[in-house]
Amino acid sequence: MENPKIRFKGFTKDWEQRKLSEIAIEKLSNGIMNNQANDETGLRHINVINMYELDKIHPEKLTFSNYDEDAVKKCNVEWGDIFLTRSSLKPEGIAESNVLLDSGRFVYDDHLIRLKLDKEKYDPFFVKLNLSGSIFKRQFIARAKTTAFTTIGQEDIAECFGLFPEKEEQEKIGTYFSNLDHLITLHQRKCEQTKKLKKYMLQKMFPQNGAKVPEIRFDGFTYDWEQRKLGDVAEFSKGNGYSKGDLIESGTPIILYGRLYTKYETIISEVDTYVEAKEGSVYSKGGEVIVPASGETAEDIARAATVDKSGILLGGDLNVVMPNKDINPAFLAISISNGNSQRELSKKAQGKSVVHIHNEEIRNLVIPFPNKVEQNKIVAYFANLDHLITLHQRKCDELKKMKKYMLQNMFI
Repeated sequence: MENPKIRFKGFTKDWEQRKLSEIAIEKLSNGIMNNQANDETGLRHINVINMYELDKIHPEKLTFSNYDEDAVKKCNVEWGDIFLTRSSLKPEGIAESNVLLDSGRFVYDDHLIRLKLDKEKYDPFFVKLNLSGSIFKRQFIARAKTTAFTTIGQEDIAECFGLFPEKEEQEKIGTYFSNLDHLITLHQRKCEQTKKLKKYMLQKMFPQNGAKVPEIRFDGFTYDWEQRKLGDVAEFSKGNGYSKGDLIESGTPIILYGRLYTKYETIISEVDTYVEAKEGSVYSKGGEVIVPASGETAEDIARAATVDKSGILLGGDLNVVMPNKDINPAFLAISISNGNSQRELSKKAQGKSVVHIHNEEIRNLVIPFPNKVEQNKIVAYFANLDHLITLHQRKCDELKKMKKYMLQNMFI
């Protein structure tokens, strides 16, 4: 019998093949129709959407249904029950599963199928992980029926089989992945909390609705901010040439306008796209503020970033703003991308399916500025927040990559 490539020390026994019907203590069954409550006085209802949570079903995220104790008895939901979706828009989405690792009064939806395990022999979290593996997925898809939707029944799921080690090994594997999921969730939560803090402070540390000072300031700054038209404090130009079709694996680094929407934070110091440089190209000198000249919506296009290094190509469809020495480029980029300035620039966008912003519109934008010292402190504060967001996101991505690798090698 085939065994996984990576195992914990001390485990050498072959994994054994079992049908899902053989690891269950009763027949697989559907739930009941959702009779959604208007408040939180009903029973917690396990629904299809809860199958897509990272690690397990979280009771605090469940909706409520108006059902009585008869429904609780009929559903008989217990700790360790596993639920699978019985319909999907696409075949590959069929039989998505999750596990309940809490006790309480629950009901589950009629679009779900419940697998009630023999918990003396099988660890619920391990089984949930095993169900997401390729052996089960191939069988679920093969047994499903596809018309407008893809569907699968209890009997078909019950006949699917997989490989299972002894329970002690199941528990060690389950604990390992549970800890990984906990770390992923922790970094995701910290990332989201930092993003929320950044959004809040962007509203509070810049003047709003015609005010002359922000609501929150660093100690020692009390004077009014000065309203300045960008055309009076900056020079304007355009990037040149290049599209996604010009990208190569290595060459001269380039910033394309689309990456402002998907990749970069306020300060661009590293670039991971390259082209073969052409004659007449526009290179950064360091300190430019770039604003996309094209975008899908007016809200999306009103954003900016500053290029921290020289020698980076600035592609076409980029408006290039070079502020004078009294303006911190990163402060200007933050100002353009948020609050009143962002809303005003959005109003100037032209077009329908694709919208455009030209340097002339940016030139006429009026932005409030404090002195350079306060600008620098504000930039440093938000750069630190961006750094924390990047760290948590990078760690989260690394952990997800590790989880994917270990799932491929610790299961058959």
